[in-house]
Amino acid sequence: MIVSTPGRICLFGEHQDYLGLPVIAAAISKRIQIEGDFRVDNVVHFSLPDVGAEESFELSFPLVYTKERDYFKSVLNVLHRKGHRLAKGLELTVSGNIPINSGTSSSSALLVSWVNFLNEIYGLGYTQKQVGEITYEAEVLEFSEPGGMMDQYSTAVGNVIYLASVPEIHIETYARELGTFVLGDSEEPKDTLGILSHVKFGMLGGMQKILAKFPDFDLAIENDPAKYRDLLTEDEWVLLQSNISDRDLLLEAKAMFEGKIAWSDEKLGSLLTEHQVNLREHKRISTPKIDRMIQAALEAGALGGKINGSGGGGCMFAYAPKNPEKVVEAIEAVGGKAYIITVDKGTTKIR
Repeated sequence: MIVSTPGRICLFGEHQDYLGLPVIAAAISKRIQIEGDFRVDNVVHFSLPDVGAEESFELSFPLVYTKERDYFKSVLNVLHRKGHRLAKGLELTVSGNIPINSGTSSSSALLVSWVNFLNEIYGLGYTQKQVGEITYEAEVLEFSEPGGMMDQYSTAVGNVIYLASVPEIHIETYARELGTFVLGDSEEPKDTLGILSHVKFGMLGGMQKILAKFPDFDLAIENDPAKYRDLLTEDEWVLLQSNISDRDLLLEAKAMFEGKIAWSDEKLGSLLTEHQVNLREHKRISTPKIDRMIQAALEAGALGGKINGSGGGGCMFAYAPKNPEKVVEAIEAVGGKAYIITVDKGTTKIR
């Protein structure tokens, strides 16, 4: 059996899902797959030739975690606790072409593939959305990790999704056909923890100060932030303003995806670029190299672009429905590695 899952890019709402705000994400045509079948014993054996690694363990529940983020086991433990009997060994090979550790959700796509592989081979009957939910439990909740739900749901469900997590999880899938994107890998490692300490905890700290004095404060609808200025440090004030701006950019894009305002590829591009300005200038998650890659893409005809993922390195992408090859050349000329990508379907059993 083979199960394949896409990576993802975050179009709007970067660094906002952990604040209770929605995101719009797109699954992409860079994918990861798991191929495998049952063994005669109770050993689960993974070969990961792309990274020169392998992993094996016996099925004896509850499985004991022997390393940080022991995800292959956590998926099995979560399913076991849901009452599924998963007693047979498996021989598995993982392969893919999603850039690793660069903000395109390679780890979540791998785990979604693993959940869906088990779902298919054991006939568990879960939907794509439920596969995303189980992956979130196994990847985030099981290890008390920071992180929203965008990665797991967007790679499981596929295409372009709007995901709100407050007051409850709500997903909309958009059918609009988008043109080509170009993904650019800076090949600089991400600095997730360093970035989160500033962007996430800086903003959450500011919100706590506001809520102490204004208990009805709601970031999702706040339109008059000036009254909070004196409560906040300069950094917190800048983050508050940029988060309100990014929230509104997402709402404008959402209205376009839903047909409430006229669709325009150029407008989509300019909204992406405005989002990038906030991420670069106010949240400070971009890097000089990624800035150069985005600028090169725009000069080569891309309609807009932004950094993708937690930041401090990793990938950017540009919306380039026309002449994406020129955009690839431009990104590579300033030192990035570039790929033409399209929006793609979610996790799927191939055979």
